[in-house]
Amino acid sequence: MSEPVLRLAGVTKTYLAGRPGEVRVLRGVDLAVEPGQTVALVAPSGAGKSTLLHIAGLLDAPDAGQVAIAGRDMSGQGDRARTEVRRRDVGFVYQFHHLLPEFTAAENILLPQLANGVARAEADARALDLLERVGIAGRAGHRPAALSGGEQQRVAVCRALANRPRLLLADEPTGNLDPETSERVFATLLELVASTGLAALIATHNLDLAARMDRVLRLENGALIG
Repeated sequence: MSEPVLRLAGVTKTYLAGRPGEVRVLRGVDLAVEPGQTVALVAPSGAGKSTLLHIAGLLDAPDAGQVAIAGRDMSGQGDRARTEVRRRDVGFVYQFHHLLPEFTAAENILLPQLANGVARAEADARALDLLERVGIAGRAGHRPAALSGGEQQRVAVCRALANRPRLLLADEPTGNLDPETSERVFATLLELVASTGLAALIATHNLDLAARMDRVLRLENGALIG
Protein backbone atom coordinates (compact mmCIF):
# COMPACT_ATOMS: atom_id res chain seq x y z
CA MET A 1 0.00 0.00 0.00
CA SER A 2 1.24 3.49 -0.82
CA GLU A 3 2.19 6.03 1.82
CA PRO A 4 -0.82 8.21 2.79
CA VAL A 5 -0.54 11.76 1.56
CA LEU A 6 -2.23 12.95 4.73
CA ARG A 7 -2.10 11.22 8.09
CA LEU A 8 -3.56 12.52 11.34
CA ALA A 9 -2.96 10.57 14.54
CA GLY A 10 -4.55 11.44 17.89
CA VAL A 11 -5.24 15.04 16.90
CA THR A 12 -6.95 17.13 19.56
CA LYS A 13 -7.93 20.78 19.60
CA THR A 14 -9.57 22.80 22.38
CA TYR A 15 -10.70 26.42 22.34
CA LEU A 16 -11.42 28.61 25.31
CA ALA A 17 -15.07 29.61 25.29
CA GLY A 18 -14.85 32.18 28.04
CA ARG A 19 -15.75 31.47 31.63
CA PRO A 20 -16.31 28.92 32.88
CA GLY A 21 -15.24 26.38 30.28
CA GLU A 22 -13.57 25.14 27.17
CA VAL A 23 -14.82 23.69 23.88
CA ARG A 24 -13.04 20.53 22.84
CA VAL A 25 -13.49 20.61 19.06
CA LEU A 26 -11.37 17.60 18.09
CA ARG A 27 -10.95 14.54 20.29
CA GLY A 28 -8.16 12.21 19.20
CA VAL A 29 -8.87 12.30 15.46
CA ASP A 30 -7.18 9.64 13.31
CA LEU A 31 -7.29 9.92 9.52
CA ALA A 32 -5.35 8.71 6.49
CA VAL A 33 -5.97 9.86 2.90
CA GLU A 34 -4.27 7.94 0.11
CA PRO A 35 -3.07 9.21 -3.30
CA GLY A 36 -5.96 9.48 -5.76
CA GLN A 37 -8.55 9.13 -3.00
CA THR A 38 -11.46 11.50 -2.34
CA VAL A 39 -12.74 11.65 1.23
CA ALA A 40 -15.91 13.53 2.16
CA LEU A 41 -16.02 15.23 5.55
CA VAL A 42 -19.63 15.76 6.63
CA ALA A 43 -20.57 17.77 9.70
CA PRO A 44 -23.05 20.44 10.79
CA SER A 45 -21.89 24.03 11.07
CA GLY A 46 -19.77 24.58 14.15
CA ALA A 47 -18.80 20.93 14.52
CA GLY A 48 -15.12 21.60 13.78
CA LYS A 49 -14.66 20.59 10.15
CA SER A 50 -12.95 23.87 9.24
CA THR A 51 -10.65 23.45 12.25
CA LEU A 52 -9.81 19.94 11.06
CA LEU A 53 -9.05 21.19 7.55
CA HIS A 54 -6.88 24.03 8.88
CA ILE A 55 -4.87 21.60 10.99
CA ALA A 56 -4.54 19.18 8.07
CA GLY A 57 -3.32 22.04 5.89
CA LEU A 58 -0.83 23.32 8.48
CA LEU A 59 -2.68 26.62 8.91
CA ASP A 60 -3.27 25.75 12.56
CA ALA A 61 -1.53 23.43 15.00
CA PRO A 62 -3.20 20.78 17.15
CA ASP A 63 -2.91 20.80 20.92
CA ALA A 64 -1.74 17.18 20.70
CA GLY A 65 -1.30 14.52 18.07
CA GLN A 66 0.60 14.10 14.82
CA VAL A 67 0.10 15.63 11.37
CA ALA A 68 2.11 14.12 8.52
CA ILE A 69 2.09 15.34 4.92
CA ALA A 70 3.54 13.08 2.23
CA GLY A 71 5.26 11.03 4.92
CA ARG A 72 6.84 14.01 6.67
CA ASP A 73 5.90 14.48 10.31
CA MET A 74 5.15 18.17 10.79
CA SER A 75 4.90 17.97 14.59
CA GLY A 76 7.17 20.58 16.14
CA GLN A 77 8.21 22.04 12.79
CA GLY A 78 8.75 25.80 12.63
CA ASP A 79 6.82 28.32 10.57
CA ARG A 80 9.30 28.23 7.69
CA ALA A 81 9.09 24.46 7.26
CA ARG A 82 5.30 24.50 7.57
CA THR A 83 5.01 27.27 4.99
CA GLU A 84 7.30 25.41 2.59
CA VAL A 85 5.30 22.18 2.79
CA ARG A 86 1.98 24.03 2.60
CA ARG A 87 3.07 25.95 -0.50
CA ARG A 88 4.53 22.89 -2.23
CA ASP A 89 2.23 20.05 -1.23
CA VAL A 90 -1.17 21.50 -0.25
CA GLY A 91 -3.87 23.22 -2.29
CA PHE A 92 -6.92 24.92 -0.74
CA VAL A 93 -10.40 25.62 -2.13
CA TYR A 94 -12.91 27.53 -0.01
CA GLN A 95 -16.65 28.19 -0.25
CA PHE A 96 -15.89 31.72 -1.43
CA HIS A 97 -13.33 31.88 -4.20
CA HIS A 98 -11.10 34.62 -2.68
CA LEU A 99 -9.66 35.50 -6.08
CA LEU A 100 -7.61 38.69 -6.33
CA PRO A 101 -10.00 41.12 -8.03
CA GLU A 102 -7.35 43.22 -9.78
CA PHE A 103 -5.85 40.23 -11.61
CA THR A 104 -7.23 38.13 -14.47
CA ALA A 105 -8.23 34.50 -14.15
CA ALA A 106 -4.92 33.39 -15.64
CA GLU A 107 -2.94 35.74 -13.40
CA ASN A 108 -4.67 34.40 -10.27
CA ILE A 109 -3.33 30.95 -11.23
CA LEU A 110 0.04 32.33 -12.31
CA LEU A 111 0.89 34.16 -9.07
CA PRO A 112 1.15 31.14 -6.72
CA GLN A 113 3.52 29.52 -9.19
CA LEU A 114 5.76 32.57 -9.38
CA ALA A 115 5.84 32.66 -5.57
CA ASN A 116 6.99 29.04 -5.69
CA GLY A 117 9.88 29.84 -8.03
CA VAL A 118 8.36 28.64 -11.30
CA ALA A 119 9.59 30.41 -14.44
CA ARG A 120 7.08 32.84 -16.00
CA ALA A 121 6.70 30.98 -19.29
CA GLU A 122 6.11 27.66 -17.55
CA ALA A 123 3.64 29.26 -15.12
CA ASP A 124 1.73 30.87 -18.00
CA ALA A 125 1.47 27.55 -19.80
CA ARG A 126 0.32 25.77 -16.64
CA ALA A 127 -2.38 28.39 -15.98
CA LEU A 128 -3.78 28.13 -19.50
CA ASP A 129 -3.66 24.33 -19.44
CA LEU A 130 -5.65 24.21 -16.20
CA LEU A 131 -8.23 26.68 -17.50
CA GLU A 132 -8.56 24.56 -20.63
CA ARG A 133 -9.14 21.45 -18.54
CA VAL A 134 -11.98 23.08 -16.61
CA GLY A 135 -13.53 24.44 -19.79
CA ILE A 136 -12.98 28.19 -19.40
CA ALA A 137 -9.77 28.89 -21.31
CA GLY A 138 -11.68 31.57 -23.20
CA ARG A 139 -12.10 33.50 -19.95
CA ALA A 140 -8.38 33.58 -19.12
CA GLY A 141 -8.10 37.32 -19.63
CA HIS A 142 -11.18 38.26 -17.60
CA ARG A 143 -11.05 39.61 -14.08
CA PRO A 144 -13.21 37.91 -11.41
CA ALA A 145 -15.96 40.57 -11.58
CA ALA A 146 -16.56 39.59 -15.22
CA LEU A 147 -16.90 35.87 -14.39
CA SER A 148 -19.93 33.95 -13.19
CA GLY A 149 -19.91 32.32 -9.76
CA GLY A 150 -19.20 28.91 -11.26
CA GLU A 151 -16.38 30.30 -13.40
CA GLN A 152 -14.84 32.03 -10.40
CA GLN A 153 -14.90 28.81 -8.40
CA ARG A 154 -13.36 26.85 -11.26
CA VAL A 155 -10.54 29.41 -11.35
CA ALA A 156 -10.15 28.89 -7.59
CA VAL A 157 -9.84 25.13 -8.18
CA CYS A 158 -7.20 25.76 -10.84
CA ARG A 159 -5.31 28.06 -8.47
CA ALA A 160 -5.33 25.36 -5.79
CA LEU A 161 -3.79 22.92 -8.27
CA ALA A 162 -1.34 25.37 -9.83
CA ASN A 163 1.74 24.10 -7.96
CA ARG A 164 0.84 20.42 -8.45
CA PRO A 165 0.10 19.71 -4.77
CA ARG A 166 -0.17 16.22 -3.37
CA LEU A 167 -3.11 17.13 -1.13
CA LEU A 168 -6.26 19.11 -1.93
CA LEU A 169 -8.33 20.46 0.96
CA ALA A 170 -11.75 21.92 0.12
CA ASP A 171 -14.14 23.57 2.57
CA GLU A 172 -17.69 23.59 1.13
CA PRO A 173 -16.32 24.30 -2.38
CA THR A 174 -19.80 24.32 -3.95
CA GLY A 175 -21.74 25.68 -0.97
CA ASN A 176 -22.21 29.13 -2.51
CA LEU A 177 -23.42 27.90 -5.92
CA ASP A 178 -26.80 26.99 -7.39
CA PRO A 179 -27.44 23.23 -7.89
CA GLU A 180 -26.60 23.14 -11.60
CA THR A 181 -23.38 25.12 -11.20
CA SER A 182 -22.50 23.14 -8.09
CA GLU A 183 -22.76 19.90 -10.05
CA ARG A 184 -20.54 21.25 -12.83
CA VAL A 185 -17.84 22.50 -10.44
CA PHE A 186 -17.92 19.31 -8.37
CA ALA A 187 -17.65 17.08 -11.44
CA THR A 188 -14.66 19.13 -12.57
CA LEU A 189 -13.07 18.77 -9.14
CA LEU A 190 -13.47 14.99 -9.10
CA GLU A 191 -12.13 14.70 -12.65
CA LEU A 192 -9.02 16.69 -11.78
CA VAL A 193 -8.39 14.64 -8.64
CA ALA A 194 -8.72 11.39 -10.61
CA SER A 195 -6.48 12.56 -13.44
CA THR A 196 -3.70 13.95 -11.23
CA GLY A 197 -3.69 11.27 -8.50
CA LEU A 198 -3.67 13.72 -5.63
CA ALA A 199 -5.46 13.08 -2.34
CA ALA A 200 -8.54 15.15 -1.53
CA LEU A 201 -10.35 15.88 1.73
CA ILE A 202 -13.57 17.74 0.95
CA ALA A 203 -15.95 19.15 3.55
CA THR A 204 -19.55 19.38 2.35
CA HIS A 205 -23.13 19.59 3.59
CA ASN A 206 -24.35 18.01 0.36
CA LEU A 207 -24.91 14.32 1.06
CA ASP A 208 -25.50 13.53 -2.62
CA LEU A 209 -22.08 14.93 -3.51
CA ALA A 210 -20.49 13.20 -0.53
CA ALA A 211 -21.86 9.84 -1.65
CA ARG A 212 -19.92 10.14 -4.91
CA MET A 213 -16.58 10.22 -3.12
CA ASP A 214 -14.49 7.19 -2.17
CA ARG A 215 -15.16 7.52 1.57
CA VAL A 216 -17.60 9.49 3.71
CA LEU A 217 -16.61 10.48 7.26
CA ARG A 218 -18.79 12.28 9.77
CA LEU A 219 -17.40 14.58 12.44
CA GLU A 220 -19.54 14.20 15.56
CA ASN A 221 -18.64 15.42 19.04
CA GLY A 222 -15.06 15.90 17.98
CA ALA A 223 -14.58 12.38 16.61
CA LEU A 224 -14.57 10.97 13.07
CA ILE A 225 -17.14 8.28 12.32
CA GLY A 226 -17.39 6.30 9.12
